Amino acid sequence: MIKYNPKTWFRHIFAFHKSDTFYILWKELVLIGLFTLGLAYAEIHYLRHGEKLSSLMQIFTLVGFVLSLLLVFRTNTAYDRWWEGRKQWGSLVNNTRNLAIKIGSMTTNKDTEHYFARMIPNYAIAMKEQLRGGVKPEELELTDEELAGIEKVNHKTSYIAKLMYEKLHRLKKDGIISQEEFLSLDYNLRSFSEITGACERIKGTPIPYSYSMFLKKFIFIYVCTVPLAFIHIFGYYSSVVAIFIFYVLVSLEILAEEIEDPFGRDDNDLPTDELCIKIKANVKEILR
Repeated sequence: MIKYNPKTWFRHIFAFHKSDTFYILWKELVLIGLFTLGLAYAEIHYLRHGEKLSSLMQIFTLVGFVLSLLLVFRTNTAYDRWWEGRKQWGSLVNNTRNLAIKIGSMTTNKDTEHYFARMIPNYAIAMKEQLRGGVKPEELELTDEELAGIEKVNHKTSYIAKLMYEKLHRLKKDGIISQEEFLSLDYNLRSFSEITGACERIKGTPIPYSYSMFLKKFIFIYVCTVPLAFIHIFGYYSSVVAIFIFYVLVSLEILAEEIEDPFGRDDNDLPTDELCIKIKANVKEILR
């Protein structure tokens, strides 16, 4: 995730970053400019439909208004998914701290504290990588026995949660924690799986295919035909107008596609790596 100062907005106008849609779309921008120039050349020298095409401006204005409403809905939906993902990770940060604080206050056994100091961050790291497509067990702090067990399962976050539940049951059975304390710990530990499920729902449920395809086709047809409405006004300069319209509309769609899955490694995705580092540091400090 890119960190920046939102108050220095003037500097951002002239800043170009690899995540800028200009770098993604520059080839398409050149093509749409050449296409419009060719269209303008044909209209000016051969077709000469200026008076007939002048009435198209009102039609494209109305269609552009409808398209803008669709793009507003599209970007709002994508941002809602991004923000919900951030709230879920915020809940994970809070619940990992609360679980570590409760364990540290309920027992003074160093082995128990060291165990949860390993496993709680392991869960966050495994969840982060699972949302990215695959967990690498070597990145986790596991014993040889735990490593052998986690390599046999597909849903590795559930396996780590299972190990922590087994540890809590042993603590309750040995009388180290009471039933009430176990239920208190269960509340935070159970939230881990609920947060993982919510994030998997966000990742696994993209915008409906038919809606996405319709919007892309709508933008393509609009951008390719809108020069007809103002070639007779701007002439060859209509290519600049067409490039600008294409850049704005398609950029909004690209940005929406990027942020609707906020758990990857794109520049605008959530800083899950940093959140995992924070969780690990906080838990280690509490259970040191």
